[in-house]
Amino acid sequence: MSYTACVITVSDKGYARQRTDTSGPKLVSMLEAAGYDVVRTALVPDDRDMIQTELLYCADEAHIHLVLTTGGTGFSPRDITPEATRAVLERETPGIPEYMRYVSMQITPRGMLSRSAAGLRGQTLIINLPGSEKAAAENLTAVLPSLSHGLAILTGAESNCGGDSSREAHHHG
Repeated sequence: MSYTACVITVSDKGYARQRTDTSGPKLVSMLEAAGYDVVRTALVPDDRDMIQTELLYCADEAHIHLVLTTGGTGFSPRDITPEATRAVLERETPGIPEYMRYVSMQITPRGMLSRSAAGLRGQTLIINLPGSEKAAAENLTAVLPSLSHGLAILTGAESNCGGDSSREAHHHG
């Protein structure tokens, strides 16, 4: 199955046309090479309301399967992408940013400084990536092979790990 995707670049300087974004186009090309149908790209400033509005549009109105953000995950006072993302999530998926940080730390100890978040809203998976083209590409490369399986479960195209849901009830009882 082919999944739809959106790339949202979060950058004050990019939004003000003071800098050309390279991470967004890089992520688009990686997604397309992996078979995703990139149906939307957006550029917003580091503004909580604008980030949330774009995420809500992608999930609730456009019903896009995979939404990637790039930028706003660092320590700058304006870096609020994870907070804006968490505010719209219904369920977090902590393993995704944990693994991205793990892979990043194999490259540089500074990988631990990423504050990326990820999670689900409806049938949309939202993942925050760093703003630098190199780090965004490394992070997406790390998780991309697993995303189609997660999206298949999320959209009902396949059941969770082929497991029997009646067995799961016994583990939580």
